[in-house]
Amino acid sequence: MGAVEVFNALPSERLAEELLACCAAPTWGAVIAAGRPFADRAGLLAVADSAGRDLSWADVLAGLSAHPRIGERAAGDSKEAAWSRAEQSAAAQSADDLTRVELIAANRAYEERFGHVFLIFASGRSQAEILAAARERLGNDEAAERAIVTGELRKIALLRLERVLDGLEQGGPEQRAGA
Repeated sequence: MGAVEVFNALPSERLAEELLACCAAPTWGAVIAAGRPFADRAGLLAVADSAGRDLSWADVLAGLSAHPRIGERAAGDSKEAAWSRAEQSAAAQSADDLTRVELIAANRAYEERFGHVFLIFASGRSQAEILAAARERLGNDEAAERAIVTGELRKIALLRLERVLDGLEQGGPEQRAGA
């Protein structure tokens, strides 16, 4: 059985847990769950992408609630905390002390300006690149920044959904639908 078939067969509670680990906005997961069964991976990802684009700002804020500040280590042993640590690990290794201090300051300034954590698709980016993006985005107006944050949350959710599918494809009995 392929990953999409296993995904389609997941019990509702398990599916909800997997989707909330990808994106803490329940609406996003509900749209995906309602789309089952999916014929293939591309169809599933297309629905997930569309659901991410259609999130209300309240949904986005719910999604942000599961994300630590850039440069801070996500606490806990949840799947989303582990993913967050992995997504930020390369960037953390690339930073010098000055960049780390400047990123903390940029995070504070961002939160003061916009009222929520700075969110960026960190995979593959250095902390210097993240710092530059944070500084640049501080100049955005509220509407422009909301659109960017929504897009970044969508990209992170899609990456994580790919990881769920990869885990189902490669996983043992604990990854199967009945587990």
